[in-house]
Amino acid sequence: MSTVVSRSGTGAPAELFFEDLTPGRTFDLGVTVVDGREMVDFARRFDPQWYHVDDELARRSHHGGLIASGFFTVSLFMRAYVDHVLSRAAGDASPGLEELRWLAPVRAGDRLATRLTVLGSKPSAARPGFGTVTLTASMDRLDSRGQPEREVLRTRFRGWFLMREPAQAG
Repeated sequence: MSTVVSRSGTGAPAELFFEDLTPGRTFDLGVTVVDGREMVDFARRFDPQWYHVDDELARRSHHGGLIASGFFTVSLFMRAYVDHVLSRAAGDASPGLEELRWLAPVRAGDRLATRLTVLGSKPSAARPGFGTVTLTASMDRLDSRGQPEREVLRTRFRGWFLMREPAQAG
């Protein structure tokens, strides 16, 4: 009889399961430095509004320069979430976002610290063997001393995570 290995979001063997994602648990998702070229390339492809792609117009506007697309910013969050949590977790698809807020402009060179907190968890009624976890995340722009200066993104969403098989429990 062969044992099925539970896989993380990146395909590696999973080490975090539904039971590990208890309310109040927090994860430091590290610091991301906003790459100006990536920011503009993303906007040109997916959100080509002038304040994301036209440096001259943006500089002469109330924005004072280019600002990142909010969808680029949430993509930076997603990468940090995959790198620090989903790469280790027996996660599955997400049943959706409950909140997504862009609270301040993001610019090239900004350093963004991201954290994730488990708000709640319960066995899934729709997916036997899985639990639904409600999570919240925020990104803060850091000042020159590395201290939080301003929250730039906040999101609340749910994810499905595999429960440990009886042989893996304990």
